[in-house]
Amino acid sequence: MKRQKWLSYTGIMIMLVLLTLTFIWHLSIGTKTIPISDLIHSFYAYDESNFNHLIIQELRFPRALIAACVGACLAVAGALMQGVTRNPLADPGLLGMMTGGALAVVYWSTFVDVDSLVWLPLIAAIGSLVSAMIVWSIASRAPGGLTSLNLILAGSAFTAFSAALLAIHHLIDQQTFEEMRTWLVGSLLASNIDIFYWCLPWIVIGLLAAIILAPSVTALSMGEEVATGLGINIKKRKWQLLICVVILTSVSIALAGPLGFIGLVIPHVVRFFVGADYRWIIPYCILLGAIYLLFIDSIARWIIQPQEVATGLITVLIGAPLFVLLVKMKVR
Repeated sequence: MKRQKWLSYTGIMIMLVLLTLTFIWHLSIGTKTIPISDLIHSFYAYDESNFNHLIIQELRFPRALIAACVGACLAVAGALMQGVTRNPLADPGLLGMMTGGALAVVYWSTFVDVDSLVWLPLIAAIGSLVSAMIVWSIASRAPGGLTSLNLILAGSAFTAFSAALLAIHHLIDQQTFEEMRTWLVGSLLASNIDIFYWCLPWIVIGLLAAIILAPSVTALSMGEEVATGLGINIKKRKWQLLICVVILTSVSIALAGPLGFIGLVIPHVVRFFVGADYRWIIPYCILLGAIYLLFIDSIARWIIQPQEVATGLITVLIGAPLFVLLVKMKVR
């Protein structure tokens, strides 16, 4: 037991080192490669007349900060959903929360001017919560009740319905849709630091709540009978966890659009190394999710310089094969 704890703490330290290195790499590469010396000086001896310093402070540092936080939030949201539903395929995207939040933001942006974009996290949260409640309600009323299969089927149906509504919106208001097209596939290109500052308290609340509730998720992942035996109020705790997932998902949508596969893949990778204890899964998901999205966004900026690919496309291109590989390894 002590050896296992020691290995887990060692893993956390390794993750922190990897996160630091990935963050520095993300700041350094791009259309213009910036030397490490300029990168360091931009923080400790900032000179606004130095073009490299301006690039770091005004563009790359805010984007890296947002990428790390969004990656952490989505990874934790996916882990919580997989634990609560006891379904390895559960994820905010597959259960309709991503498209629901995006749908709410798109329709909101059609009727509200740009100055009101500070409300994006709240609108995304409302869209995600309503989507989750609809999917949950449909799955509960299906034959067999709230099973994992019913949840996935209801989520898939709602996702398709939301996609249809987005297509209708495209026909009605092509200008707004074109303006948000890159955001709709998931992108950090237009990262807004003001929205990030508005979201930051919610990010902290969501991640801290996930860490505090982690032991309950471990119990729920073993079955409701086990959780009840440990004195957990199942209904109350599930609602608390759902609200936590909605917070983490909505801030991610507001900051980067609907990014797929992060919440699906990262928890599987983490469980492969640390097992089924959510007291370790959540911290590892925070770190690995941040590392993963920083790495993905770096590739998106580097692969076709001086242009860049939408981050959401890279998450799908890498995440889908990686998920298939993980499934094959589990089957064996």
